[in-house]
Amino acid sequence: MVLPLTVDDFCIKKELTALLCDCVDSGASVGFIGPFSQRESQEYWYGVEADITKGTRYLLVANLSGKLVGSVQLSVSDKANGLHRAEIEKLMVHTQARGRGVAKLLMQEAEVLASTLCRSLLVLDTKKGDIAEGMYSKLGYVKVGEIPGFALSSSGELDATVLFYKELVCKDSGL
Repeated sequence: MVLPLTVDDFCIKKELTALLCDCVDSGASVGFIGPFSQRESQEYWYGVEADITKGTRYLLVANLSGKLVGSVQLSVSDKANGLHRAEIEKLMVHTQARGRGVAKLLMQEAEVLASTLCRSLLVLDTKKGDIAEGMYSKLGYVKVGEIPGFALSSSGELDATVLFYKELVCKDSGL
């Protein structure tokens, strides 16, 4: 089950903190380098909570058997010339839940949310060669290019990133 979180739901920060630490420590390229502390993770989630309050970010979480196993974020542009677009960020699935379709489900729900918010263009990037790269293509995202040496990995290497976009149909709900 995938659900959007509001600021009132942020009582699950402990689970979100554990998810982020698990993903970073397993080598996921989500903007952080391992080893990653609980405190760093908590500080990150406080920032996400602030963005949700401002209305510039949405957070979707996936649960299996009552346990939080994944999340994805949708950051919406607040620029006058970008009110039609959003960015998919921090798609994370706990190592124990991978291979069960959680990432695909999170992405599909993020697209539904974006369409409901009348965001007709989604953009994202991922580490070149990452398993998510193939999934994004299968979900209809168009690869537009690569940037070499984009992100530092925990091994000290500079990894390339791959840029994608997807156009959506706006389902204006009056939000």
